[in-house]
Amino acid sequence: MAKELQVLNALDVAKTQWYHFTAIIIAGMGFFTDAYDLFCISLVTKLLGRIYYHIDGSSKPGSLPPNVAAAVNGVAFCGTLSGQLFFGWLGDKMGRKRVYGMTLMLMVICSIGSGLSFSRDAKAVISTLCFFRFWLGFGIGGDYPLSATIMSEYANKKTRGAFIAAVFAMQGFGILAGGIFAIIVSSAFKAKFDAPTYKENALASTVPQADYVWRIIVMVGALPALLTYYWRMKMPETARYTALVAKNAKQAASDMSKVLQVDLEAEEQKVEQLTEDKSNQFGLFTKKFLHRHGLHLLGTTSTWFLLDIAFYSQNLFQKDIFSAIGWIPKAETMNAIDEVYRIARAQTLIALCSTVPGYWFTVAFIDRIGRFAIQLMGFFFMTVFMFALAIPYEHWTHKDNRIGFVIIYSLTFFFANFGPNATTFVVPAEIFPARLRSTCHGISAAAGKLGAIVGAFGFLYMSQNKNKDKTDAGYPPGIGVRNSLLVLGVVNFFGISVYFLGS
Repeated sequence: MAKELQVLNALDVAKTQWYHFTAIIIAGMGFFTDAYDLFCISLVTKLLGRIYYHIDGSSKPGSLPPNVAAAVNGVAFCGTLSGQLFFGWLGDKMGRKRVYGMTLMLMVICSIGSGLSFSRDAKAVISTLCFFRFWLGFGIGGDYPLSATIMSEYANKKTRGAFIAAVFAMQGFGILAGGIFAIIVSSAFKAKFDAPTYKENALASTVPQADYVWRIIVMVGALPALLTYYWRMKMPETARYTALVAKNAKQAASDMSKVLQVDLEAEEQKVEQLTEDKSNQFGLFTKKFLHRHGLHLLGTTSTWFLLDIAFYSQNLFQKDIFSAIGWIPKAETMNAIDEVYRIARAQTLIALCSTVPGYWFTVAFIDRIGRFAIQLMGFFFMTVFMFALAIPYEHWTHKDNRIGFVIIYSLTFFFANFGPNATTFVVPAEIFPARLRSTCHGISAAAGKLGAIVGAFGFLYMSQNKNKDKTDAGYPPGIGVRNSLLVLGVVNFFGISVYFLGS
């Protein structure tokens, strides 16, 4: 097997060294950018509604029509799904490193493009935003299989899980950075351009300069990606790809000799034997793959699909839940920039108290208690806390009980991240053979994004009030936040049962 190769064995048994941390930061900054770009849109959707969909004489501020809101929230996920499949496949065909640079430049260009528009007309602005967010998502999609595979193939055996989880944990910092930056920008604009509330003066409550707020927040996502491009291009290709897929033993030994700072033999004959061994030559659409890894792929895809339905609907629509329990005041009692500030503050608090710690708990414990134990525990507690929110929902809407609601809501995030949100990323990077690893991780991640699309589009409509008079402008009545939370609880419960497929 591959472990007989000296170069791969050296990587497996290597002590934790500086290059491991460099790889975590370089791969992790991609994930930092991914999270910032994907989640910053939820901070500014209400603002977009106020700026471009204001109706004179309306008692409520303008809001994005249902089809527009669904497109703005969901188009990046459609791009991400496509990118995961395409770049996952390309990563196994062309090599991890070469494709890595492409995804990063796409993210830089499209982050900047998202904040630009061809005119100030609502249709032109939203069309431009959706076009660039699709291609931004396409680049982000490629980052999933490539970052996971590169880290998996660089890591040693002892701490592989923790290293891959650490790359993914940068997502938490990306969400946090998005919230903090939105607070800074909205505070600065609020101080400079004071405005009355919507109730006091509907037209004056949205100052013309508010149009710059969402553009700045969206475009800043290009910076971290741009900063890591040079370092990504300096990283050598992974030894597993070079030796086992590209069949270049000499290059693999040379690259890893520099990384590990030891002399390694090329072992060209061994590489030839390994790559010509018929038992190692099965493709993705073969009976042999189905027999060896079919259940693994079913397990990784189904758990990621179910997890992302709950995770992304929770993340994208936090602002609606906070409004429903009165944590964010009614829209008409705020001006446009103040609303951005309050939404960002609420989301930052959740990220700081539950999202970020959850990721790093996984990093600390994944190699001690195992992937599947963490995944099962995460799904279990997500189910418990979702039902704890949903069943006595009326109780939580009373002003005195709102802090309790936020604590339990935060715990569902904590156990999503100290649970399946991290393990669904780690397991596909370890369980599949090197020549199909990036492809299979891409397929698993794409199943997750399909779940995110279901969550993003479905929850938007489902969470609307049953009473037509209380729904957001243009939306049909839904089943309400309480019933939506019950549905998400059931989805998490299915995650517990499906987990056994991958084990």
